[in-house]
Amino acid sequence: MTRSTNDTNNINKHFFFIRLHSRHLLILLLLLAACSTPPKNTGDVYELRRRAEAQLDQGNRQADRGELETAMVFIDEALRLAVAVDDSGLLVRAGLSRSNVLFSMGRREEAAEGWDHALLEAVQTGNQELAAVCRVHINRSRLLSPGGKAAAQSIRDEVSRDQALIKSDRLYIAFAWTVIGLAEKELGRYAQAEAALRRSLDIHEKARNFELAAYDWFLIASFRSLSGDYSRARQALESAIAFDRRVENSWGLANDWRAMGDVQKKAGDREAARAAYTRAAEIFRALNNEEAAAETLARIDG
Repeated sequence: MTRSTNDTNNINKHFFFIRLHSRHLLILLLLLAACSTPPKNTGDVYELRRRAEAQLDQGNRQADRGELETAMVFIDEALRLAVAVDDSGLLVRAGLSRSNVLFSMGRREEAAEGWDHALLEAVQTGNQELAAVCRVHINRSRLLSPGGKAAAQSIRDEVSRDQALIKSDRLYIAFAWTVIGLAEKELGRYAQAEAALRRSLDIHEKARNFELAAYDWFLIASFRSLSGDYSRARQALESAIAFDRRVENSWGLANDWRAMGDVQKKAGDREAARAAYTRAAEIFRALNNEEAAAETLARIDG
């Protein structure tokens, strides 16, 4: 999801590519070489599973920071290790994460195939909880696709039913609250949308997942902006900025400041909007994302 307070469809913070520096590429090549050794005996399966979980956690973290291609490398390695240990649950979770990254890259057909495959795996192995998680992911993609607004009420109801089946993973429960909030936003029920995101925020703060806590505040700012409450939208973005600074998430900060520019412009403060857009563009440029920097600066007079 690309972070933006564009009031129509820019609610996903991962749509822009981040180009890898050469040093990143070297690190990734070394990573792949280090992870390519096959298990020497049956006892290695426990170590492989541990490594798979670590790779998946790192991939998800990179995705939360907008580093999509880096995230894909880690997640693909997690999938390889999940196959090696024949861990169905790990296969499903890694498959979901991989499809999320593909969706953010705009490769929606590949993402849909991945989600469907993960759902089939969960159903075939009788994992009712992960099957529910898969359906929540699929419904989020429906909501963010053309025609999603028309289906928002049914999506909200389906996700609520599936959320009740998710017991063991609080972060997936939080994800379901996020999707419910986005559905409420599409229905024009901004107070209910914020209430849902507050539930997600509470989980993320307790889990100390501050990248996602920042994104919760980012979405809350969007809902407040849509309702015309620009003062409280600015406050929400200040909270997002504080969390992203805390975890040194430059990608998140760039998107936060760009959203601040959008809110300031809607509030009629052109100078404050210009300052926020300029700050966002500088961060994008420091990340070697000239496309995002140029798009951000174009909003000043747009």
